[in-house]
Amino acid sequence: MDISWDDARLFLAIAETGSLSEAARRLRVGQPTVSRRLAALEYTLGAALFRRSVDGAALTAAGERLVLPAKKMAEWAGELHRAAESADNSPRGLVRVTASPFASFDFLAPFAAFVAQKHPGLRLEVLSTIQYLDLARGEADLALRAKPPTNADLKLVYTLEIQNAVMVARSLKAKLPRKPTLQQLPWVAWSPPFESVPPNPQLEELIPDFAPVFTADNYLVMLAAVEAGVGAMVLGKLSHRFSRDRGLVPLDLDLGPYATSEVHLVCARSALDIPRVRKVSELLVDELERFKRK
Repeated sequence: MDISWDDARLFLAIAETGSLSEAARRLRVGQPTVSRRLAALEYTLGAALFRRSVDGAALTAAGERLVLPAKKMAEWAGELHRAAESADNSPRGLVRVTASPFASFDFLAPFAAFVAQKHPGLRLEVLSTIQYLDLARGEADLALRAKPPTNADLKLVYTLEIQNAVMVARSLKAKLPRKPTLQQLPWVAWSPPFESVPPNPQLEELIPDFAPVFTADNYLVMLAAVEAGVGAMVLGKLSHRFSRDRGLVPLDLDLGPYATSEVHLVCARSALDIPRVRKVSELLVDELERFKRK
């Protein structure tokens, strides 16, 4: 029995998302296509792989047995793709970089313009997401992450320590006490389903009965609220050459153990064998080094 990589990828997308519609979004195909291909795969195997209900798609016992082999197949497909592309000696083409919404909006978007100007043959795709994409499978080429890699298949390229600060609009600062405490500030924070994303847990630890005045599930909405003077937000003090004045100023407040954080540049171990990925990685390291020298 021959199970193609396309079928394995389809199965894995459904297994990991728990939904045919979410799997369709991940694979960038229509849901009817996912349903049709899954039915064909189950017919070939002679077994149902999922129990479908209004709540989504849950793995059957037969499906459970395929998850680990499918994951290994995905990792080897990523390796095969990178090995094939490493034969191209010219740093040209698309490089996919994934990062948090803040880093994507504030840094990677203007960095992409710099890359296009300096190397016209290179093109960046920025994947802004809270969740970590699987670099070993090739879901992205490079990642800026808050945590260093623990997977042996990933390589830590560079680490930058960042000073964090409580930022507010100038208009809000004028209304605050001269030396406000963390408890006295109106806060802007993540709403469900992202309430466990920093800095929410850290603020909950520092502030008894933490209750933000404004929440959103989108970083740009949160930032717009801070710029409008709605409340305060913890941001990294990343003054770089692409920075814009957003009318925000830091408050002199102690964030305790959360006064600093780290950004890690990570990739699959074999990704730097691809000239275009290696070149973008080098450019990113140069920019991160600039932060360190400021």
